[in-house]
Amino acid sequence: MARAYILLGFTFLLIQLHISGNITKYINMKYAYLSKSAAILLALLTVVQVIAVFKKESHDHAHCEDHCGHHHEEEKGWKRRFSFVLLCFPIFSGLFLPIASLDSDIVKTKGFHFPVSDPGNNDPFIQRQFLKPDTSIYYGSEGYRELMAKEKKKYVGRDKIALTDTDFLKGMETIYNSPGEFVDKTLSFKGFIFRDDSSGKDQYFLFRFGIIHCVADSGVFGMLVNKPKDADWSNDQWITIKGTIETQYYQPFRTTIPVLNVTSWKQVATPKDQYVYRGA
Repeated sequence: MARAYILLGFTFLLIQLHISGNITKYINMKYAYLSKSAAILLALLTVVQVIAVFKKESHDHAHCEDHCGHHHEEEKGWKRRFSFVLLCFPIFSGLFLPIASLDSDIVKTKGFHFPVSDPGNNDPFIQRQFLKPDTSIYYGSEGYRELMAKEKKKYVGRDKIALTDTDFLKGMETIYNSPGEFVDKTLSFKGFIFRDDSSGKDQYFLFRFGIIHCVADSGVFGMLVNKPKDADWSNDQWITIKGTIETQYYQPFRTTIPVLNVTSWKQVATPKDQYVYRGA
């Protein structure tokens, strides 16, 4: 019966994540059909397991009339109990522990870097996403070039670019891939402040945590910004900024990156969904 309870627990966990909306903190919602399908499959397996248990108990009861007092299943000891606890842990943590929102403390703890600072690492399974969104690991070289050429057409012809939650990752990836073509263009977007000790006095990062497919490939994305003299910013403060793009050699990353000279900004409330996702 323990298997049925575990299957039921995972089924309830997936349903609860969808009902509460917290599933968005784990996966890109364009793949929500996969988790919904998993919930349905787990529910079916739970029913099958319950039926199998009742059939087995009925069989054991009939068999026990001739062999009363004999145990037909030996206790497998601590290994079985440990396996049960191990399987129950993600159910318990998902249902009863609060889901923490990622913030500047996570960035500070893990650190971040620009992808080109580690050119020898070509393993897509251990690469982490930082600052610049990079979906090249999910495409062949030709397919990625075609995708980026298509995306660039959407932005390069504009003098004013306003990135929303929907196209944040697409826009940032396009700008980072062709920074020279966006110099002097106006850019606006929303994010939270992060101050890095290696940056200049009036230089801050404006970040969003983003999910490409699922939380395993999530990262912190955004841009280095030059703060106006009269601005007073602090970590985790959410703001909307507007400014002009320039390029700058950033010594900590040992490469040239796009930088935003902020011309106007305003503080905004922390959004209900703090994550951005890579669309189709």
